[in-house]
Amino acid sequence: MFFAVGLIGTIAPILPGTTIILAAAIIHRLMLGAEKSIGWKTIVLLALLTILSYVFDFLGSYFGAKYFGATKWGAFGAIFGALVGLFFGIIGLFVGPVIGAFAGEFIAGKRMIDAGRAGWGSLLGNISAMLGKLIIALGMITIFLIAVPSPF
Repeated sequence: MFFAVGLIGTIAPILPGTTIILAAAIIHRLMLGAEKSIGWKTIVLLALLTILSYVFDFLGSYFGAKYFGATKWGAFGAIFGALVGLFFGIIGLFVGPVIGAFAGEFIAGKRMIDAGRAGWGSLLGNISAMLGKLIIALGMITIFLIAVPSPF
């Protein structure tokens, strides 16, 4: 059940998806013990993948904006917008980086069309990051299922 909630959390950023998957793996280890559950190496690997998924969130906005021609102002505006967007739920996570990239480019003196391109790039970067996080989450679940000893 926690894995399903974790997968939903990677798509709907209201929930910390990969963190839930990691927590489920740790709870499994604590409940069943070392003999019937995953080892610490697997937990460390899952923790590293969790951290990587959070890196995707911020890099998606940054590189998406940069790919569409944003200056450093637009790219950092996208990251700032993503941080502020965290406080406004799912809509904020999509709209925040777009507004941030747009505002950063506008502050840097870019034309409206260039600022809009940076915002669009940030949105596409966020969607790409979401897909990357989904792949990481599916990988985490697969690693867990392979690492758990057979009950028979």
